[in-house]
Amino acid sequence: MMVAEKLGYAELVQHVYNSFNLRNAEAALEVIHPDAEWANAMEGGLLTGHEEINAYWHRQWSYIDWHVKFGDLTVEDSGNVVVNTNQIIRDLSGNIVSIRDVQHVFRIEDGLITEMRIR
Repeated sequence: MMVAEKLGYAELVQHVYNSFNLRNAEAALEVIHPDAEWANAMEGGLLTGHEEINAYWHRQWSYIDWHVKFGDLTVEDSGNVVVNTNQIIRDLSGNIVSIRDVQHVFRIEDGLITEMRIR
């Protein structure tokens, strides 16, 4: 794995987290493939494509304040990009509901995220 590729992956994923934390789905979706598969952490299952991912995020934001902090990134031999994150979930009054560390596993092809799973 070339250092430049790893740095490129980190910048790409950080863009998604920053945009998500700012509630800017449009900006986040710019680096997600239009047919990407995305883990649905709140309701279970997988989402497919921009429309489903966008609707999911907006549902989340309507009832919780979810902040994801980028930790570190590794690239597995399989090509999976694994990001350690810290997630803080608050209710809309600002009360902490959950704080936990979670791994997000991305597939990145041709500069776009094609898949995101949660470990």
